[in-house]
Amino acid sequence: MNSLRHLDLNLLVALDALLEEQSITAAGKRLHLSPSATSGALARLREYFGDEILTQIGRRMVLTPLGELLRSSVRDCLLHIQSTVELRPGFDPSTSTRSFVLMMSDYVATVLMPATLQSLQQSARGVSIELLSHNERPWETLERGEIDLLVLPEKFVSREHPSQPLFSDDFVCICWSGNTLVGESITLEQFFELAHVVARPGRTRPPTIDAWFFERFGQARRVEVVTMNFGTLPHLLVGTNRIATVHRRLASVFASALPLRVLEPPLPMPPVVEAIQWHRYRDRDPARIWLYDLLKSIVAGWPTPQSA
Repeated sequence: MNSLRHLDLNLLVALDALLEEQSITAAGKRLHLSPSATSGALARLREYFGDEILTQIGRRMVLTPLGELLRSSVRDCLLHIQSTVELRPGFDPSTSTRSFVLMMSDYVATVLMPATLQSLQQSARGVSIELLSHNERPWETLERGEIDLLVLPEKFVSREHPSQPLFSDDFVCICWSGNTLVGESITLEQFFELAHVVARPGRTRPPTIDAWFFERFGQARRVEVVTMNFGTLPHLLVGTNRIATVHRRLASVFASALPLRVLEPPLPMPPVVEAIQWHRYRDRDPARIWLYDLLKSIVAGWPTPQSA
């Protein structure tokens, strides 16, 4: 194999795109290069490594065994380089034009981000935020360095990267204010008899509340409606006798805008702790630290949730 001085950084960037996309055309679009220029980069990489890296099988290209080995290593190397060259002794939010990418559920975005964005407008007008919803494997998105911060339940954080608890919340039941089957409280028997609306962000992830109820009582809720996120859930209760179990802070937001009643659940339920996580290479990034501290200050200023 040739020495490192014969492999420039641009070729590493091209290698990362080729390994990820496994397509010359798609990698070229990602790199803003023509197919011929991308093919030229692949030829130079093949010569350097003495391996095809990508090989044509039928109509598609697949990674060689060496290509598979290089995939995570190359991305990790580029992330390390990027975090090194971007490192600055300080961060001034009043003059920065930094763009942050955050991944979180729509529940967390609803209760956390409005106050956060108000604060940014006052003290960091040049800073921009992109919010992404959870995909099926958010840890891989974090590992690839595609997001700055990941917020998810503490029990699901990756052990490979730093994390800290952000806030905790408990659960309440909500129903339409005109629900004829529910009074000012709800019994456990009613809870299991009534039809439920649940949010399931991703078809492969079952609601954790159901798992807890089934483990404790040997039965789950009678689910009649499954929706794709928490934001649609309260609208699907209005005009029906269905109920839902949601986070208390989210229920407070819903009840302030829709004709809903908030009820204490028929028994104590385990709270959820949302944690915030970042890539290990960004642990010392002053900008990341500033945004983390801002989110923590927003949470610290929240009023204590009132019982239903």
